[in-house]
Amino acid sequence: MKHRSVNRRSVVIGLGATAGVAAIGGITLTAQAENTDGTDSKGASPNDALAFDQDDYTEKTESIADASGTEHSVTYRFFKARSYVTSPSDSDHQSLVVSVPVKIDGMAVDPSHAPIVLANAVGAYMPSTVADATGVGQAKLEMTGMGGGPMPGGTPAGGGMPSGMPSGGTDGGMAGGTGAINGMVNLAKLALAAGYVVVEPGTRGRSLTDSSGNHYGTAPAVIVDLKAAVRYIRANKGRLPGNVERVVSTGISAGGASSALLGASGDSKIYETYLREAGAADASDAIFATGAWCPITDLEHADGAYEWNWGTLPTQTTGESVDQSVSKELRSQFAAYQAGLNLRGLRGSGFGKITARNYDDYLLEHYLQPAAATYLASLPDSERATYLARNPFITWKNGQAIFTWDGYLAHVAQRKKTQPAFDAFDLSAGENNEFGKATTKARHFTAYSAKNDTTGLTGKRVDSDIPE
Repeated sequence: MKHRSVNRRSVVIGLGATAGVAAIGGITLTAQAENTDGTDSKGASPNDALAFDQDDYTEKTESIADASGTEHSVTYRFFKARSYVTSPSDSDHQSLVVSVPVKIDGMAVDPSHAPIVLANAVGAYMPSTVADATGVGQAKLEMTGMGGGPMPGGTPAGGGMPSGMPSGGTDGGMAGGTGAINGMVNLAKLALAAGYVVVEPGTRGRSLTDSSGNHYGTAPAVIVDLKAAVRYIRANKGRLPGNVERVVSTGISAGGASSALLGASGDSKIYETYLREAGAADASDAIFATGAWCPITDLEHADGAYEWNWGTLPTQTTGESVDQSVSKELRSQFAAYQAGLNLRGLRGSGFGKITARNYDDYLLEHYLQPAAATYLASLPDSERATYLARNPFITWKNGQAIFTWDGYLAHVAQRKKTQPAFDAFDLSAGENNEFGKATTKARHFTAYSAKNDTTGLTGKRVDSDIPE
């Protein structure tokens, strides 16, 4: 792995009522000396060094399955890894590959105006790389230190975020570079088979440390890298095939959360210092859309939401229920938060204000049961009978699917995370590591868990820069 030292300087940014030190993993960043025309002190623009070479590709043909599982012969141009910033702190991770469709099942494809899918391989906030990729869908998620080595595809399935993983250490399974594992598909290959231009960026992640022990891949490194990749795409309008105004970011679990954040924070000034330090292109980092699978986007309230959903059910790894006093306190937090949102049911639904008391009924009545009924009604009688026999929690009557929330949860899965699910009292969750800083590997990010810390942490307070 190649990593360069980064200058340290405190940069204070005010965010509403909070202010803090702008830092990646505790390494504060300095902006490049820049002139008013966007060039640096030597007169060079980052965009000049980041020009996409249209001729640097290898043509490949692969058999790739679409969403229904049908195989297609896909011929595409593969552009090997190249850096998306001019001053990478980690060149093994801050690079991307591009795949451009040429033919699908022998039919020529014109990719010039196709949407561009930014298929990130982020999982568990660990580092991902495309440095050794020789074709589409070969991004690797580096799970080293979490019970496994590099994993192809980099898209966790099943469990969601990293804490409380099953013993296999891969958060329920990974989407592989050569096909599906545990039912997951390779999003990059799926997009290419549909005729999209595919860009796969590598990113820094929370397990990376430099020679001094500084954690330089913790927050906000991953979102800075994704933004830099988007800026690279936009800066190469007319050179990189595809419509740069139609960039769609996809991801699963932490990758879904990162894609959601990417979509919600286009051109935010908060990240400008980091992007300039990395030498990102002078372009917009706004995207057109996000396809986010099982993202967890609100870590401040995620522990309460998790207990609301799973609190009384046994944990998959132990078969035992979690501490119900802790679960009750967290459920109460979620109830107060939900009430404060003042959410109301859809017009004509008959629901007024949605609270933690009726949220499950609302979801059942207006989303889950209608979806089940539509599916069951589409099946032939024999197949429907077989399905209902396999799923006895469903009652089928007069074309309606009826079941309880508890029945639905038991059908979907078991509780996969311990307690609290995200801000662990013992700082063992992946999210604690994601908020690491300098040589401190993990930190609390909620007042509740800081108060109940079991590691001997002094002060029992959330560090002042966490809100930023």
